[in-house]
Amino acid sequence: MKLVAVTSCPTGIAHSEMAAEALEVAAREKGHEIEVEVQGAAGAPPLDPQVIASAAAVIFAVDAMVRDKERFEGLPAVEVRTREAIDRAAQLIDQAEAAAGQSPAQRRVSAATPIAPKTTEATGRGEKVRRWFMTGVSYMIPFVVGGGILIALGFTIGGAVEVADIQVIDEGQIQFPGDLDVGFATWLGALSFTIGVVAFGMLVPILAGFIAYAMADRPGIAPGIVGGLIAQQIGAGFLGGMVAGLLAGASVNMMKRIPVKGTLKRMMPIIVYPLIGTLIVGVVMILVVGEPITAATDRMTDWLDGMSGSNQILLGVIIGLMMAFDMGGPVNKVAYSFGILALEAGNLEVMAAVMAAGMTPPLGLALATVLRPHFYNESEKQAGEAAWIMGASFITEGAIPFAAADPLRVIPSLMVGSALTGALSFVFNATLRAPHGGIFVVGLIGNWVLYLVAIAIGTVVTALAVNALKAFHRTEAAEAVGRKEVVLGA
Repeated sequence: MKLVAVTSCPTGIAHSEMAAEALEVAAREKGHEIEVEVQGAAGAPPLDPQVIASAAAVIFAVDAMVRDKERFEGLPAVEVRTREAIDRAAQLIDQAEAAAGQSPAQRRVSAATPIAPKTTEATGRGEKVRRWFMTGVSYMIPFVVGGGILIALGFTIGGAVEVADIQVIDEGQIQFPGDLDVGFATWLGALSFTIGVVAFGMLVPILAGFIAYAMADRPGIAPGIVGGLIAQQIGAGFLGGMVAGLLAGASVNMMKRIPVKGTLKRMMPIIVYPLIGTLIVGVVMILVVGEPITAATDRMTDWLDGMSGSNQILLGVIIGLMMAFDMGGPVNKVAYSFGILALEAGNLEVMAAVMAAGMTPPLGLALATVLRPHFYNESEKQAGEAAWIMGASFITEGAIPFAAADPLRVIPSLMVGSALTGALSFVFNATLRAPHGGIFVVGLIGNWVLYLVAIAIGTVVTALAVNALKAFHRTEAAEAVGRKEVVLGA
């Protein structure tokens, strides 16, 4: 049987590729052919239309919006989250077989339901909203990484000097201002810092724009981005951007339902949707939604600022548990978004705890493969080597291969290590001015020596915990084998 698949996760780094690999292996073991389109961070070469036409079924393993989904119209489809494809790819191949085996009458679909029959474990209104948000996060992350690291470089090289303090004369030549005693390094730092600030300032508009894009396709982008910019202007921040994206997408979708014909129909996406959508979102954000969200954001900021002592440590524990629970999934993204919100509000300790807790899962598992290599197969050892870099870069997804193979022992171990790391980050009063970057933004970390100590302690605890559970499991298995041999011998 010939199958096709699409994988897509919010970051487009790990889940997408691992889901694709799992589906390819499972299909090959069952004697099928499969071609997978990975809609990852580097973009996706689209599947050949002839390949799609010859396929018996399609599998969507996605956490974000599938681009150009209409290409697969009429194909029997199985739709799940990427994590489902990683954990149980063989069952998804079986489900695709079953869907492909249905009669044409069973496959018949209405115009309102372009893809069917759909065997899905990720349906419902709540799942749709989650995917809209994850699509926004997917497009936002490059701005987070690029802007955060440029800000970090600017701080490290020359301090927080703005380009406004640097004079530009004719023909693009740079002239140091007379009232600043700066050198070339400070100028480079100012350049990097200012570009980073601009990129980081695009987080909320991009988030809002691509939430709307996930809901209403391209006509939603302009109203969403403008709504996000308004959210920034009125102080509604990250939460305001999410609301603006939902408003923009809903507004455009409502206008799409209006029956129009001829030239006006062709003009709707170019003029009417952006114009009316932007107007609706702007008015609602300024007059209705903005003030309550701003007030809620201010209360959350006050709550964060007021936390101290045991409450702060508890916050670190909760952040750590969330970061390690699904390693880049929705729960992890909620904690990360909370860190960005706090960072925008000027609370630098929360972001420090978030990043530290997100680094220890891959680092801990990398160390575990070094301490007890006989507990791991060759592919896991290779994953451990890559996990050093991924952990140091704050890519929590580096832990996924281990968790997928042994979730009952690995995930609790990761959560213990990350919870301890998050708590220690608060205990050591660590701060972080960048939203990403791992050890490469050490210049932006306050109390960085103790911060690295917290990460090291969490890494060691994670490694010891996972190896202890694996050793216990092996001991139990060995004892069971021994008891069986005694019985057989008797």
